Amino acid sequence: MRLSEHIYRTISSIRGPLLFVEKVFSARLGEVVNILFPDGRSMDGEVLKIDGDTVLIQVYGETRGLDIGNSSVVFTDTVKKAPLSIDIIGRVFNGSFLPVDDVPMFIPEKWASVTGFPMNPSARARPEEFIETGFSCIDGLNTLVKGQKLPIFSCAGLPSKELAAGILQNSRLAVGMGRFVVVFVALGLTFHDYSFYMNVLNEIRTGFVAFVNMADEPVVERLLSPRFGLTVAEYLAFERGMDVLVVITDMTNYCDVLREVSTAREELPGRRGYPGYMYSDLASIYERAGRVKGMSGSVTMIPIVTMPEDDITHPIPDLTGYITEGQIVLSRELHQKGIFPPVDVLPSLSRLMQRGIGECHTRGDHRKIANSLYKYYAKGRDLRRLEAIVGKDGMTDSDKHMLDFADIFEREFVNQGTARRDINETIDRGISILKRFSLEI
Repeated sequence: MRLSEHIYRTISSIRGPLLFVEKVFSARLGEVVNILFPDGRSMDGEVLKIDGDTVLIQVYGETRGLDIGNSSVVFTDTVKKAPLSIDIIGRVFNGSFLPVDDVPMFIPEKWASVTGFPMNPSARARPEEFIETGFSCIDGLNTLVKGQKLPIFSCAGLPSKELAAGILQNSRLAVGMGRFVVVFVALGLTFHDYSFYMNVLNEIRTGFVAFVNMADEPVVERLLSPRFGLTVAEYLAFERGMDVLVVITDMTNYCDVLREVSTAREELPGRRGYPGYMYSDLASIYERAGRVKGMSGSVTMIPIVTMPEDDITHPIPDLTGYITEGQIVLSRELHQKGIFPPVDVLPSLSRLMQRGIGECHTRGDHRKIANSLYKYYAKGRDLRRLEAIVGKDGMTDSDKHMLDFADIFEREFVNQGTARRDINETIDRGISILKRFSLEI
């Protein structure tokens, strides 16, 4: 009797992935609905908006074939939940949490809401303890620590995919005996990129969980995939005591879907056509990273953002920078020089670096070496503008010295190809370069 009371055949209109259902007696925001097609198919959806007795529903799939007159909507009185179990480690799923690795679905130990639960600010522990990515420009100069949100700002054509692959393969705990797991969320992949990442996942030695949304799959799944990934990360971190690194690529694809859905809902656009609530929506994802007092696990996040038109002031990187604790910026100029990873260390920043380095976490001389490298590289970069005007022959010997240091720093410290470097090798390499130029440490 309860189920029949929640069945409605009053769909009034369909706009892309959105349905409008009229004369709804009872519904709640976030409620999961089941849409029944005339041909017997069914598909899930979620209540986005309630206006009187009219309900706006977001469909998780393709609405092609949906007939207004002969289709029905079942309101389930539940919210979207994710199945959780320790057996999830090593599995690959699509954006609807269905396995795509030819292995049967695991038996859930529990179900949890994909929206997560707000972390009480007073219960948050300060992010600390070093996570080693294997890249000198990150580990040595922009250190990632447990519980941090550190985005990578890329541009079209730059090797952010290869950098993400290196982080997936090489990341590990530098100290401690905790179990380390990577949660990888890929949004809007082409088949070429899908094949690339599957090969990478097969080579990961630590545990991983992957959620992959393809470019030809329903775009609304791109809104769900990060939330599924973070729900899994929270379960592994705060209930299983693991240290979880979440890598999401590409948040620009996520924000484009937000804009598409907002346009279909006929909402007033904000900057560049993106919805005005994009800041709070991104915050609902990024702020799920962190540590909790009294718990051993942690959720650390590296979202990758491709900056449209190479514009770091674009709303997506701009809002991401407000919410997160630093940024790693990729440089087209360094990429053209053949340097990998092409990280521009001057605009890059890790605001929580100080909490993750030092005698207890990396080495006692880490901070001093990083400061020296920054100082002399900044001088060399600044002198390149003078060189463009007067030429190298018109510069003093000390200025030429700094120019040479900047070149060697990029070629031998930032550039490392696909080889992995541990933190000791990174710091020793920095010391070696400084000593070669007889610079004060």
